[in-house]
Amino acid sequence: MTYAGGTPSDPGAPDKVGILVTNLGTPDAPERAAVRRYLKEFLWDPRVVEIPRPLWWLILNGVILNVRPARSAEAYQTVWTERGSPLMYHTSDFTDALREHMQREHGEDVAVEFAMRYGSPSIAEVAGKLLSGGVTRLVVLPMFPQYSGATSGSTFDALSRYLQGRREITDLRFVASYHDDPGYIAALANKIADFQSVHGRPDKLLFSYHGVPARYCAEGDPYRLQCLDTTRRIVQALDLPEDAYMTCFQSRFGREEWLQPYTDETLKALPGQGVQSVQVVCPGFSADCLETIEEIGVENRDYFVEAGGRDYAYIPCLNSDEEHVAAIARLLREQAAGWLDANPVDQQAQAAAAPR
Repeated sequence: MTYAGGTPSDPGAPDKVGILVTNLGTPDAPERAAVRRYLKEFLWDPRVVEIPRPLWWLILNGVILNVRPARSAEAYQTVWTERGSPLMYHTSDFTDALREHMQREHGEDVAVEFAMRYGSPSIAEVAGKLLSGGVTRLVVLPMFPQYSGATSGSTFDALSRYLQGRREITDLRFVASYHDDPGYIAALANKIADFQSVHGRPDKLLFSYHGVPARYCAEGDPYRLQCLDTTRRIVQALDLPEDAYMTCFQSRFGREEWLQPYTDETLKALPGQGVQSVQVVCPGFSADCLETIEEIGVENRDYFVEAGGRDYAYIPCLNSDEEHVAAIARLLREQAAGWLDANPVDQQAQAAAAPR
């Protein structure tokens, strides 16, 4: 193996903590070729699709990558802005706010950057930037509150592959999930409460999480249980009665059975059960993206209205909300315990103001 990694760290240099925030990824442009490149990387990941590689290679390259990119590109075109993909700019805005928050509390010896599991900027690229910039201790936070092998597990795989090529390995802490973090739960509960203070309470509040094949959870993936636990904690914070909410799963792919109930089928059925107003929130998504803006905000709205529903609303993700940033900053301080001073900026100010 050829090792990369540049100059060894200086034993006399002060420790520098790096925060690497990661998200799923996005095509570089809402065009067929760019979407095809993105889908090829994403769908070839054995954590995402657990089908024997020779068979899956034929299906992926012979069918899916010849059909799906054009359809997906059309969907991306409906959410693309002058700033690009919503997932990209929301993740960038969140990271900028988190960096400002962390450096305000801990000074310049903490570096905060983001990477994407698929597409760019890649995990290898950004991790390399942090380590070559003097980071000696690294905290990695995949922005997937509920753990799944297809998300956080795959992120760990990508980081591990990069580190295997380095001569020197830094101290590392990896946040596998934060589905029950009190700050995250409070931020979501307050987001819902604030939305409902303006728009009123619906007949039914739907908690819609991204789906995974049911087989994954049957074989030990904790994702479903963590989703249900997140819902339970938010419901407790909002003091909602049992008949006021549901948990469901969206974005299934292929013919295999996925986690149920399915969001789209639920929304088609609710008007027939007397439910005329619905609000949908997506606690598994840290940033708004194609799956929330177009799939939940548009496609599933149409299902509900066409089935006879009256009022439908999507409650946006936490994105770069101040409370979200503060919650993640507190979580990271806990993960970096012993690496970050309590608040060196305040300590320096107090020392300067102390009587002599």
